[in-house]
Amino acid sequence: MIKCAVLVLSDKGSRGEREDLSGKYLVEFLKDQGWEVSAYDLLPDEKPLIIEKLIDLCDNLKVDLLLTSGGTGVHPRDVTPEATKEILEREIPGIAEFIRYLSFPKTPLSALSRGLAGIRGGTLVINLPGSPKALQEIMPHLRELISHAVSKIKGEPSECART
Repeated sequence: MIKCAVLVLSDKGSRGEREDLSGKYLVEFLKDQGWEVSAYDLLPDEKPLIIEKLIDLCDNLKVDLLLTSGGTGVHPRDVTPEATKEILEREIPGIAEFIRYLSFPKTPLSALSRGLAGIRGGTLVINLPGSPKALQEIMPHLRELISHAVSKIKGEPSECART
């Protein structure tokens, strides 16, 4: 069982001006995998608030997986990567690269995504796009990667190589 949290970053969503379809999709996707969703929250694009919430979910709630959605682009208000970078202990650049790779054939604009991934304590943190369509295209490809990474972060000792 993987204990998960979803954090959506959206000024409009936090003000009730836009329905949060991305977060709802992620919650349902995680539940469909048989994983526990322990927290879901929606915050404005405010770096101090994001940092505080990321730390709380990792250090206090101690989730295994923390997915953020939104705030990864190049708009001045998109600060999710900066907030995430401040709390990570170890980055995993391959996950963010893989997400961009998956999205690029659908939209070359995915090259503008600045999302990060990494580890804080026992938590795998992944920044995802805010687009529900992008999440539907990406998440099925991340399932095995997430399961393997979480088991390794927890200290599972088996070999990683495939035969």
